[in-house]
Amino acid sequence: MDDAKAIDAAKEQFGKVLKEQLQRIERIKGQSERMDYTKLDKIVVGMLGGDGIGPYIAEDAQRVLEVLLKDEIAKGKVDFRVIEGLTIENRAKHLKAIPDDVLEEIKKCHVTLKGPTTTPERGDEWPNIESCNVAIRKELDLYANIRPVRIPKEGIDWMFFRENTEDMYAVGSQGVDVTPDLAIDFKVITSPGSRRIIDTAFKYAKENGKTSVTVVTKANVIKTTDGKFLDMAREVAKNYPEISWEGWYIDIMTAKLLDPKRRKSFQVIVLPNLYGDILTDEAAEMQGGVGTAGSANVGDRYAMFEAIHGSAPRMVREGRAKYADPSSMIRAGAMLLDHIGYKDLGHRLSMALDICGQYERKLVMTGRDTGATGKDFGEYLLETVNDPKVQSRWEGLVYA
Repeated sequence: MDDAKAIDAAKEQFGKVLKEQLQRIERIKGQSERMDYTKLDKIVVGMLGGDGIGPYIAEDAQRVLEVLLKDEIAKGKVDFRVIEGLTIENRAKHLKAIPDDVLEEIKKCHVTLKGPTTTPERGDEWPNIESCNVAIRKELDLYANIRPVRIPKEGIDWMFFRENTEDMYAVGSQGVDVTPDLAIDFKVITSPGSRRIIDTAFKYAKENGKTSVTVVTKANVIKTTDGKFLDMAREVAKNYPEISWEGWYIDIMTAKLLDPKRRKSFQVIVLPNLYGDILTDEAAEMQGGVGTAGSANVGDRYAMFEAIHGSAPRMVREGRAKYADPSSMIRAGAMLLDHIGYKDLGHRLSMALDICGQYERKLVMTGRDTGATGKDFGEYLLETVNDPKVQSRWEGLVYA
């Protein structure tokens, strides 16, 4: 193909992407009101095992949540449903990031708790299908990716709000190989998409006694798209005069999370998709590893909670899956409890995870038979959650 034809083909692909994104903007503008879980007779929680170690840690997490919610389940207020078919094998078979029948079952649930899923990469044995995570976020319009990181003894209490449906990930599988020497991907930032995630961050700060919001971009270099995100922050901030805010660039922000003198001042952090993915993994590693961090994906109608790490297929191949640390998925489960209205249970479970994972560590997860199984760790958590003195126990360890 000569250069002229290659450029024309790239233009055609770019035009298709633009048309899809303009249609998406109109859908965002017509968004509905937030789900009110207090008005539901029954809250349906879908369990998505995923693949690799996903089904193992999903089972551990479900066991913990079902014990904590046993009274609500008995009264018919909460119903857990296991949804099969989100494995890489099944997705590859159907050549879809989410097979149609699986998506149909997901939409029957009010919230889901999801294990990790394998995302094909160029050159591996799987077909070039979109990331399952990205596809679910876009399909259900789960625009707010919320990731807390707490290290109390170091004065760290961060809440990250990562935009979830735009940026480089929005059309990550729709790039163009213009010629054998030129590959182009697309970065998508919209005004309504940016405004709603930034507003969500400011609203959280206001409702939770926070005094500042940090907006992270690279607007000094990526002036159009990152510049738009920063412009939206300026607009939204006017509605929250009691909250201070400042813009930071992603490169220095990545460095300053490691600065003991500066990092304590960060409270609420909002940023586009790709930067958010990278920065929250760094933050989670500081907390104890990505295996300790949970994540919420929240939209107006649906919400999905998940472990933030990968599927670790090697652990399954080596027969070590039962030793996988379920902390990340259980942490996501604590966020789920809070989201659907069981705030006290969610808070107690979060404290138990801190106690068991960061402080007492009576059981240690190593990922091998030298450490505890996920089931054993879940039992340790439940003993801690059910301790009537869990609050004072946590405070005694954190503030000792």
